[in-house]
Amino acid sequence: MSTDIETEKPTPEPAPEEGAPARRSLAAADWIPSVKTTVAAILIALVIGAILIAFSTRSVIETLPYFFSYPWDFFSEAAHAIGTSYWALITGSVGSWHAIATTLVRAAPLICAGLGVTLAFRAGLFNIGAQGQLVLGALACGYVGFSWDLPPGLHLLVALVAGILGGALWGGVAGFLKARTGAHEVITTIMMNYLAAALLIYCLGKDAFQRPGSDNTQSPPVADSATFPQVGNLHLGVIVAFLAAVLVWWILNRSTLGFEMRAVGANADASRTAGMNVPVVYTTAMVVAGGLAGLAATMGILGHHDSLSPTMAGSIGFDAITVALLGRATPLGTVLAGLLFGALSVGGVAMQASAASTPKELTEVLQALIVLFVAAPALVQGMLRMRATDENKTVMAKGWGG
Repeated sequence: MSTDIETEKPTPEPAPEEGAPARRSLAAADWIPSVKTTVAAILIALVIGAILIAFSTRSVIETLPYFFSYPWDFFSEAAHAIGTSYWALITGSVGSWHAIATTLVRAAPLICAGLGVTLAFRAGLFNIGAQGQLVLGALACGYVGFSWDLPPGLHLLVALVAGILGGALWGGVAGFLKARTGAHEVITTIMMNYLAAALLIYCLGKDAFQRPGSDNTQSPPVADSATFPQVGNLHLGVIVAFLAAVLVWWILNRSTLGFEMRAVGANADASRTAGMNVPVVYTTAMVVAGGLAGLAATMGILGHHDSLSPTMAGSIGFDAITVALLGRATPLGTVLAGLLFGALSVGGVAMQASAASTPKELTEVLQALIVLFVAAPALVQGMLRMRATDENKTVMAKGWGG
């Protein structure tokens, strides 16, 4: 008895010489709709932000009672407030070499931590724990930085490696639990964020981490020999962050490990059937992701000659999730998203100091709006009547299936 498989005729392979150039052209053009949608999402967010700026400015609000008598007053005041704020945003983030350097320094940790989240996404894992991995990286590199006595250069290298290993260890625990017990990485990484924060407080209460002569929960600053070389306010860590992006791109697109990560992220069951060791891939992905978050920690501690404190991590680890989503889980996209968020962060301070006195919180609203629209391409395409593309498939959907 014949089966469908037996009667199915084999599909002839296309001639590579004639079809390859056309396929390459098509592949090269595939990213254009995605970029158009992303740019449209950012523009929509800026338009909504402009409306919020206008209605948060006192001089604009004061024109509302007589709007129907003198509407021009409202529009002129609103245009002045919006123009002043956005001009301050641009000049404050990229208007001078100092501003550009500050933006790059602010973006570096976001890029590193975002790359960790991106890499985990590609392996089908939703790494919520970048914040905890960053804290452990900061603990490790900070301790080496202020307590070890090593020659310059070597001290920086050892502290840098310690930070990466600290984050990798914390990420590896979540990966190991996922691989061996099936514990969902979202739950474990959230809990490990709390554990990392508690561990930081505990360590800062110990003599080994306390600053001599101070009652504050703050460690001594790292030694000069363990800090990144600086030119102005730009330090070597920025270059390290971009090199990390190249490394992640190479891992994902040129290495066997990256192929296995992408295969497992696409379909873990099929990858297991094909002979891949899925638990090892999960663990390795989380180790590398944690190491990148630990690298992000070194940007602050070793880049700013900083010390350990309960608030030194800020919200970089959580912002990294947003950066990775905005970058559509690609290394290049993550770098660009990190730069955008760095510019918004630096420019937000300039907006607050401008004549319009725009609240800095509005830049956070702008960030949230950008992510909202980028994460919902169908909404943007519907608003602008753009042609729908395959990008409507979100990246996060693969991360929850493991």
